[in-house]
Amino acid sequence: MLSPVPVPETSTGDVRSGHAAGLRLALFTDTWTPQVNGVSRTLERLRAAVEARGGAVHVFTVDDPEATPAQGVTRARSVPFWAYPQLQLAWPSGRGVQRELAAFAPTLVHVATEFGVGLAGRRAARALGVPLVTSYHTSFTAYAQYYRLGLLARPGWQYLRWFHSGGLRTFCPTQAIVKEVEAQGFRSCRVWSRGVDVQRFSPVHRSPELRSSMGASDETLVIGYVGRLAAEKGLDTALAAMQLVNEVRPGQAAFMLVGDGPYESQVHARTPSPRWLPGKLSGDKLSAAYASADVFVFPSTTDTFGNVLLEAMASGLPVAAADVGPTRELVGESRGVLVAPDNPEALAAALIAYIDDREKLTMQAREARGFAESCTWDRVWDALIGEYLALHRTSAGGAIAV
Repeated sequence: MLSPVPVPETSTGDVRSGHAAGLRLALFTDTWTPQVNGVSRTLERLRAAVEARGGAVHVFTVDDPEATPAQGVTRARSVPFWAYPQLQLAWPSGRGVQRELAAFAPTLVHVATEFGVGLAGRRAARALGVPLVTSYHTSFTAYAQYYRLGLLARPGWQYLRWFHSGGLRTFCPTQAIVKEVEAQGFRSCRVWSRGVDVQRFSPVHRSPELRSSMGASDETLVIGYVGRLAAEKGLDTALAAMQLVNEVRPGQAAFMLVGDGPYESQVHARTPSPRWLPGKLSGDKLSAAYASADVFVFPSTTDTFGNVLLEAMASGLPVAAADVGPTRELVGESRGVLVAPDNPEALAAALIAYIDDREKLTMQAREARGFAESCTWDRVWDALIGEYLALHRTSAGGAIAV
């Protein structure tokens, strides 16, 4: 599936040397390598980008059975979350966190998650008087319905509103999410978008041998999915749509689902043939998997930003996705097709249309690649670090811009 990134990805131009000089960023997150998800990967890139620009970063996060000690990373003892064992929960000592944070002497604290580690970071930053920002990555209130946590959905917004109100900024991945959280009473929100490495994810990695191994010819439409195999990703909708495509156009499509997670057994039981279910991939294998598909499906209605959407589009794939705000901002009409959420019939019809209209497929693939090429990580990091530095300056001057 998705892999940790140890170095900054700078797809255009040179890193702005010294742009973050003097910045000492304390990053608090309940997800970090070796956990593999969109949030952990983005935060790893953030750390690398700050350090590449002359700043210093210290990460406070959860422990993990597969983690190895690393300089600049403090881990709190954790246990698997019972409803989602791939995630770890921790309740670090408040005094210990505050003591270690003071020793690092940060100029800014960024709290990226709202659970135990994030809560400890929020408390420590406020206790020490360090400027604090937060980011909103995951729609926990939407996720609650998928994991029999419905009783938590109602008070969820109240808690999240309180949590994020403690910071000078709340960074959101799309304008649609800014509007959503502002409607719930959040203040001082800004967009912190995402980028993509257009060398790592590119049509040049297309592999005829890989397509052949999954039973696909040049005429076969390979329908791909990359991401966590989990209920909240809309996989019931995707799997039902794939079955419909196979029934209506037998032998004209192949199905590729890359990833792992709690929905693996359902994926293996319900994905029609011909198919390829390789589990988690990384590096060159992941690049080849993306580029060897023809269209990407993204049925999720819960993602605040689909990192895989940019990776798919950079690989030259149009996207068939649920028509929800965050996805709509990325896909639009020229780079894919948006369908009614949770509607297998609508998704299947969109995929069948690509089988029947290869000219449309080719045109949208070109548009998708062009859009991805404009989404550089350098632009993302320079904007975010500029905001960091401005907040530190105004905080030091005694006036905070909100």
